[in-house]
Amino acid sequence: MAGSGTFSEIIDGDVYKYYVDGQWKKSSSGKSVPIINPTTRNTHYKVQACTQEEVNNVIDSAKKAQKLWAKTPLWKRAELLHKAAAILKENKAPIAECLVKEIAKPAKDSVTEVVRSGDLISYCAEEGVRILGEGKFLVSDSFPGNDRTKYCLTSKIPIGVVLAIPPFNYPVNLAISKIAPALIAGNSIVLKPPTQGAVAALHMVHCFHLAGFPKGLIGCVTGKGSEIGDFLTMHPGVNCISFTGGDTGISISRKAGMVPLQMELGGKDACIVLEDADLDLAAANIVKGGFSYSGQRCTAVKVVLVMEKVASSLVKKVNEKVAKLTVGPPEDDCDITPVVTESSANFIEGLVMDAKEKKATFCQEYKRKGNLIWPLLLDNVRPDMRIAWEEPFGPVLPVIRINSVEEGIHHCNASNFGLQGCVFTSDINKAIMISDAMETGTVQINSAPARGPDHFPFQGIKDSGIGSQGITNSIHMMTKVKTTVINLPAPSYTMG
Repeated sequence: MAGSGTFSEIIDGDVYKYYVDGQWKKSSSGKSVPIINPTTRNTHYKVQACTQEEVNNVIDSAKKAQKLWAKTPLWKRAELLHKAAAILKENKAPIAECLVKEIAKPAKDSVTEVVRSGDLISYCAEEGVRILGEGKFLVSDSFPGNDRTKYCLTSKIPIGVVLAIPPFNYPVNLAISKIAPALIAGNSIVLKPPTQGAVAALHMVHCFHLAGFPKGLIGCVTGKGSEIGDFLTMHPGVNCISFTGGDTGISISRKAGMVPLQMELGGKDACIVLEDADLDLAAANIVKGGFSYSGQRCTAVKVVLVMEKVASSLVKKVNEKVAKLTVGPPEDDCDITPVVTESSANFIEGLVMDAKEKKATFCQEYKRKGNLIWPLLLDNVRPDMRIAWEEPFGPVLPVIRINSVEEGIHHCNASNFGLQGCVFTSDINKAIMISDAMETGTVQINSAPARGPDHFPFQGIKDSGIGSQGITNSIHMMTKVKTTVINLPAPSYTMG
């Protein structure tokens, strides 16, 4: 795969290189970081363990390249982005293979992630030309007390070097959602991919390399977060941080200082089901939302809050669909595949055991083999159970029975998370009322939570994030407003 052909230059022996100043290099550390295949639990890939000095070099290179890139015409930036999108799609198969091996994403979903990312690049290129090609013209006499002696020209200019840190579960798509807006806006990019997913991200970066982007404009460093993480996020050469992940983002936000932040963190997305809901529709969306990619999605349904009157009927319908989920390796396109690491599996098991001790109803037998956990629905969950509040990031879904809409809203809002939520009801007035009351960045009505389409606004509140994503919002976030004021002599007025 990567050892020959298009991607041959990104690997040395069995270790993938890092990317700086338009070149693929080995780290002077002489060390590598293993990437464990979640299915086999054996080392499948290795990446460079970059040093802090190498991080310095990547950022310095990005800073120099950005100065020239900012002067590159918008149409030229867009042209190169379209070229990168085409190359990415052409190489969907080898990149998808990396996703299968690194993060146990089902094969078909892995291909979809790469193709979706190419579409995101192309849309971003076109949207950027429209947004950034517009300026504003203001005159002072539109404000009280001012004569028409000042003219103000405003435009959007790039912010500088953008540090992009995507998560393991969408290492290509959520890297692209940061890279494409940054580049069309005239910024440079330093990418720190997650360890699990790093090789897919390196392949993606090579597609930009093949597209002919200027040397240094895009850099990619790999290594342990414990060694270069804080050094990167607190680096004085970084002008903006776009991060997607978990609690690490909270730590970054406390240390980053006066650097613009775009953060999408965890979620405990609540699904409220009312008595008048279409239960078949709700059940289908709960299973899709709760168990797709083994529940390893920030926008997965994480807790079901259902009215007592219809709870048993809903649980029965959900159980019937859970029984049809396939469990096994990602190569076979199974619905439930191994979770990303053994520590993740252990954490999920801890939540399950806590629920068992506190007498939750197990709708299926709890079953685990290595990193593979069979889908499990927990009924009669109470607020004193950890699973009611903590994010499992796995194929385990709690059901809490409620006696009023207010009870459901209260549980949703009592969480420290506020990413997404959903409500199922046939009454649109109730749906809007509940949406307004839920303290979340997005509410889906009669559908499961979801991030896409990629141009939609996407944001969390509370511990779920800072700022808003989506192509247009990201472009705005990665630019600054520049104002030029022209002062003219005061006019003399004559009457008559």
